[in-house]
Amino acid sequence: MELCDLSAYELSLLLRQRRVSAVEILESCLRRIAQVDGRPGSLEPGEPLPEDAERVHAFITLTAERARAQAEEVDRRLAAGEPVGLLAGIPFTVKDIFCVKGTPSTAGSRILANFVAPYTATPVARMEAAGALMLGKVNLDEFTYGSSNESSAFRPTPRNPWNLDRVPGGSSGGSTASVAAGEAPLSLGTDTAGSIRQPAAFCGVVGIKPTYGRVSRYGLIAFGSSLDCPGPIARNVVDAALMLQVIAGPDPHDSTAANLPVPDYLATLDEGVRGLRIGLSPDYFRITFPDAVRGEYDQQPIPGEIEAAVRRAADILADLGAEIVEGVPMPNTRYGIPAYFVISRVEAASNLHRYDGVKYGYRTPQPVQDLHEMYRKTRNEGFGLQPKLRILMGMYVSAAQYSAQYYQRALRVRTLIRRDFEQAFDPQGKYRLHALLTPTTPTTAFRMGAIYGDSVLMQYADQLTVPANHAGIPGISIPAGLDGEGLPIGIQFLGPDFSEALLLRIARAFERATEEAPWRKVKPQVLQRLAA
Repeated sequence: MELCDLSAYELSLLLRQRRVSAVEILESCLRRIAQVDGRPGSLEPGEPLPEDAERVHAFITLTAERARAQAEEVDRRLAAGEPVGLLAGIPFTVKDIFCVKGTPSTAGSRILANFVAPYTATPVARMEAAGALMLGKVNLDEFTYGSSNESSAFRPTPRNPWNLDRVPGGSSGGSTASVAAGEAPLSLGTDTAGSIRQPAAFCGVVGIKPTYGRVSRYGLIAFGSSLDCPGPIARNVVDAALMLQVIAGPDPHDSTAANLPVPDYLATLDEGVRGLRIGLSPDYFRITFPDAVRGEYDQQPIPGEIEAAVRRAADILADLGAEIVEGVPMPNTRYGIPAYFVISRVEAASNLHRYDGVKYGYRTPQPVQDLHEMYRKTRNEGFGLQPKLRILMGMYVSAAQYSAQYYQRALRVRTLIRRDFEQAFDPQGKYRLHALLTPTTPTTAFRMGAIYGDSVLMQYADQLTVPANHAGIPGISIPAGLDGEGLPIGIQFLGPDFSEALLLRIARAFERATEEAPWRKVKPQVLQRLAA
C-alpha cells in the first residue's frame, strides 16, 4: 500500500514516530496525482483526448513547490525537536472557491481566471498553520452552482473515481474525487445546499457540513452568504474530526463566525451510541417535485437499495444500544428546494454584482463606448450559463413587485423547515432526538451529461441535504454500502446546532461496526486499475 492510501491519522502517527518523512508522504501523493489525474482543468483544453475519459481531472492548479517547502519545514521542525501542528505533514487539497495568497483563485469561472488572491482564507490558513501541506486547488461547479461538477469553465471536468463515466457530484466534486482517488487524505470543501455531503456520498468518502458559523467564511468566494458552510472531506470519520478540530472556531475577520469554544472532537469519538435517540423520517424516503404540466406536486420513493442501506444502518445502531425512533415528521422538507431556488438566487445575484471588470478579474478586450457597455460585455464573456441564470432569476424574484410573492415567502418557508428540526430535537418534546438518520442523496452518482442543463432536475439531487442548510444545523455524510452497479451509497446524520461532536461519535460507531463489511474492501475503479 502506498503512503497516499493511508489515513491522515495513520500518517500522522508514522511521521511522529519518525518512520516516514513529510517529504516522503508528499511525494507519494504527487506520484498518485501523476498516475490518475490527467491534465488539469483549463479554459482552453482543446479537443477532448481519448485518455481524458480514463483520468480523474480533479485539479485546476497544482502547487507542488509550495507543498514541498511546507514538507521540508515540517521535517526540519521534527528533526530539531520543535513542536508541530495537529496535521503536520498531511497533504490536502482546496476547493478553488477559497482565496489562497499567491495562487489563482478562480471559482471555476472565466471571470476570475486571472485573479491571484492577495490573502488566504481562514480555513486554509488554519490548515497550513497546523502543518498541513497544500497540494493545490481543485475543480468545482462555476461559483459552486451545480450538483455534478459539470458547469466549471475549466475543462476537462472531474470524473468519479468509482466509475469514470459518472459525475463526482457537486459542487465540491474535485475535492471528493481527489480524496477518493488517494491523491490527498483531506480536502477543504463548501456546502451551500449539500455541496460537501452530496459528492461525498457519490464518491464514497466522509463529508461534514458544520453548523453555520462553526467554521469561518473569511476568504470564501461567496455564493449564498446565509447558506455557505466550509467543511472537511476525508476518507474516514477520525480524519474528518481531526480536520474539523483545526478549521473550526471564532474568527475576528468574520462577524458570522460563532464566538464559541471548539470542543475536543477526538475525545468523545469512541464513546458509542448507547442511550442515544436516533430518528427516521418518512419524509426523507421520498422525493417531492413539481409537475410543470399539471401544476401539482408529485412524489417518488427513493430507490429500494438506498432505503435498505439506511435501515441497515439503523439496525446496526440499535444493536449498539441506540434507540431508533420511527415516523418522525419533517413535513416541510418537500419545500426545501423551492425555497432554496429563490433564496440562493437572490443572494447569488447580489454577490455576483462585484464582478464587473473594474476592480479585479476578467475585463472584455473589446472596445467599449461607456462603463455600462464594459459591464455588459465583460459579464457576457466572463460568466457561464449558470451565473447568468442566477443573476436573472435573483433579480426577478427580489424585485419590488415580486418580493412578497417569492422571496419573503421563501424566507418564511425556511423558518418552517428550521421549526421541524427544533421540534424533532427538543429535549422536552415528543421525539427528543439526538440525531436524525437519512439518506444523503436520492440516487447514486448519475452519468455525466445525464441531467446537466436541466437546472430544476439538477437541483433536486440536493433535496435531502438542503434542509440542513436552511436550518443552519450540522450534518455528516458517510459511506454505507454499494448499489447493484458498485457505486457508493451515502447516509447522513443531522443534529441540533453545534452537535458536531455527537454526530462524529454516531458516525464513528457505525464505521467501526462495519469495518469488516465486504463492501468496505471494494476499491474505486481508478485504484483497481493501478493494482491490476
